[in-house]
This record gives sequence, structure tokens and C-alpha cells, in this order.
Amino acid sequence: MSAGILYLHGFCSSPASWKVRLLGATLNARGQGERLFCPALSHVPREAVAQAEAVIGEQDGPLTLVGSSLGGYYATWLAEKHDLRAVLINPAVVAPVSLDQFIGTQTNLYTGETFEFTAEHVEQLRSFDVRCVTPERYLLLVETGDEVLDYRQALARYAGCRQVVVDGGDHSFTRFPDLLPQLLEYCGL
Repeated sequence: MSAGILYLHGFCSSPASWKVRLLGATLNARGQGERLFCPALSHVPREAVAQAEAVIGEQDGPLTLVGSSLGGYYATWLAEKHDLRAVLINPAVVAPVSLDQFIGTQTNLYTGETFEFTAEHVEQLRSFDVRCVTPERYLLLVETGDEVLDYRQALARYAGCRQVVVDGGDHSFTRFPDLLPQLLEYCGL
């Protein structure tokens, strides 16, 4: 039973994001490439969570969730439901509120695909809200320069969790390469 990582990308992102590519290249170089799972998540929240749960259900070894932005919101719900550990990278703490402003036509940053993000999708996000987190499940990675989300919301939401706060940066989490060894150690790889 070998450890694995289920990476959950953010809103309008994809498995082609630079963090996923770097994580995949690092694991490939270590002969562990098959331990990374990163589905192209649907923009429909219920479908995205179902995709993640399908991967979780197929694993016979320990699995750690790694969620970036909206993926961090999903990872929190999944970690609590399935008794998993999670690394959260600049997570969307109040996704239904922060994504409400994006109702309308959106374009995936990597595929160029357009889609409609609706009020119904925001309501679906509300159904994945977790009232109380289990602190020992989480490693929180935030940059204070995140221009999209207020990192202080994540610090408050995940109080008591292991936290790494990096000065500066932006929403993409610019210091990801520096913290990759710590992330892999947390994931048991």
C-alpha cells in the first residue's frame, strides 16, 4: 500500500496548472508518478466532488488531498467526510461568497473552454461547507500577497492546524517549489 496524492485544482484551472505539472515532474523524477491523481474537475460543484470521490473510492492505500483555491474548499469537505489528511494551498475559505461575483460566462485559464457559472452552482457550493474542521488533518500553505483571497480568513478558519505563512507572493502560490519537499513529506512520499 503506497501513499498517493489527489490534487484538486481551483476554479477555472486544470491539471495543466504549473503547480500540478511541477508536482508531477517531481514525482516522476522519483519514480512515483503513478501516485498523483488530478482529474479535470467539472465547473459544477456536485460533479467535481463526485469526480474526487470516485478517485478516493478506487484507492487501496493512504491518500492525501492537496487542494488549491476552490480545490482547498472541496478538500476540506472531503477530508472531513472520508477521514483524510489535506494540504490546502491559498484555499477558498468562503467559496460561495467569493465565487458569487463570478456568476456568468467564465473561461478556463488552461483549456480556453467557456462555461456558465450559475447561482445554482453557488448553492451547490454551500452544501459542501464544513462547520468545524479537525485541526490535525490539515497543513495550510498561504501567501500574504494573495490578491484573490484574504489569507487571514484561512488562518482563522484553520486555527490550530499546522500553518505555513509566506510573506508576499500571490494567489498562484509563488513559493510552491520551495515548499514542495515539506508537502511531499506531509503526504508520506
